[in-house]
Amino acid sequence: MQKGIIGKKIGMTQIFDQEAGKVIPVTVVEAGPCVVVQKKSVENDGYAALQIGFDDVKAQRINKPMKGHFDKSEVGYKRVLKEFKLDDCDALNVGDLLKADTFAVGDIVDVSGTSKGKGFTGAIKRHNQHRLKETHGTGPVHRQAGSMGACSSPSRIFKGKGMAGHMGAENVTVQNLVIVKIDAENNLIAIKGAIPGPKGGVVCITDAVKKA
Repeated sequence: MQKGIIGKKIGMTQIFDQEAGKVIPVTVVEAGPCVVVQKKSVENDGYAALQIGFDDVKAQRINKPMKGHFDKSEVGYKRVLKEFKLDDCDALNVGDLLKADTFAVGDIVDVSGTSKGKGFTGAIKRHNQHRLKETHGTGPVHRQAGSMGACSSPSRIFKGKGMAGHMGAENVTVQNLVIVKIDAENNLIAIKGAIPGPKGGVVCITDAVKKA
């Protein structure tokens, strides 16, 4: 990983590309300013990484252990902390700022965030299973999951069976998205396409692992 930053999803809009004559759907992310809170080293922690903080918060909003952690680095109190295992962690020190201009237009990135929670959903919505016909003696089971498997052998349900349950509210990564525009003054990044989570949700932007 060469670079990464934490941001907040603002919402979606569109940008008109005059050269290509196309409308590009983009998601606007308020990326940073983030600050390096801690440097982890191979000698002390067994691996090299940077702990990045994002979004200022009042002192009374954090607990005593975190207050001591922030006081030690003298960078102010942050709401979000994330670790990034960068290739060159020595290039940054505690207190250094990361802003939207960390990335450039045309960069291919991966965006991770917590998806929208859907609550308890059925097998049709959760696993795209088929529904039954509504007439001809089907009974009140039109949207049920149906057979769970064989009876006497193996007398159990196999792991991975698509069933009803909680959907969403999990970490999702969308890969190989292109940065279309950067507003360094306002710390805004416009990324082509959709990214996980609701408006105001926290996302992590990193350079792509599988560049197409």
